[in-house]
Amino acid sequence: MRVLLYLSEILVPFLIFYVVARGLEAGRPVYEDFIKGAEEGFRTVIKIMPTLVGLMTAVGVLRASGFLEFLAEILAPVTKLLHFPAELVPLTLVRMFSASAATGLALDLFKEYGTDSYLGLVASILMGCTETIFYTMSIYFMTAGVKKTRYTLPGALLATAVGIGVSVWLGGQMALPG
Repeated sequence: MRVLLYLSEILVPFLIFYVVARGLEAGRPVYEDFIKGAEEGFRTVIKIMPTLVGLMTAVGVLRASGFLEFLAEILAPVTKLLHFPAELVPLTLVRMFSASAATGLALDLFKEYGTDSYLGLVASILMGCTETIFYTMSIYFMTAGVKKTRYTLPGALLATAVGIGVSVWLGGQMALPG
């Protein structure tokens, strides 16, 4: 175990040293290349900032207004048929847009039900096997200039649905006594 800890501590400095050494070996102006890359990064941040602000504002409004809890109550009969806890509907919806807001909702679930409860287990697994689909698509596709997303959204929604289903199943398996 100590070997893994040691390797994890030296990996990033080694990687940086390796990249700089290879750049110098190739005769590249390493520092100037770094500065150019940093400038491009700042331009990208400025370019995507309106999208980030819009997504974060929308998620904040939905969460603060109580709409997500209202939606969970309305969908409770359907989620019960699917053996999906209605309490996880807000987390599931928000997770597709914002990881940080979903983390806040997961922490609220942990406080209310406990981390080792069925809901806590399912929420933990769900956070690990789903993705912020709309955030990722909007940021990366906008940055890369992709106009035709083809099957990305249906594929991502299918993968998320499978992740949610597996979360519920695994949470049930882990919550079983013995």
